[in-house]
Amino acid sequence: MTPVTRQEVLGLYRKVFRIAKKWQSASGQIEETIMEKEYIKNEAKTLFRKNKNVTDPKLIKQCIEECEARIEIGLHYNIPYPRPIHLPPMGLAHKQGRTLRHQEKLRKISKPIYLKSHDEVS
Repeated sequence: MTPVTRQEVLGLYRKVFRIAKKWQSASGQIEETIMEKEYIKNEAKTLFRKNKNVTDPKLIKQCIEECEARIEIGLHYNIPYPRPIHLPPMGLAHKQGRTLRHQEKLRKISKPIYLKSHDEVS
């Protein structure tokens, strides 16, 4: 990992914890705010620790982009949880003769960047 990349990752880590410290739930209830703050902290710790040994520059860039996307979406919608995608099980367009395996490949490709690691951790 280059020093610039390391600084960027550590900056994102600090940014997530600053957001968690100032987080206020949409409902304004204290219990819900505390639960959401804990979720943000635990999710950050889990994902950053899971990816701490990643050395491939492309994968590191992808993880950074995912983190930035999740931060922006969380702040915009005021929810700390990843926004779900709504695709019916076989709802992707298919051409004649394509198999279920191809449908699964299309589904994986169509998954938004902010959900790439969510299924792995959950």
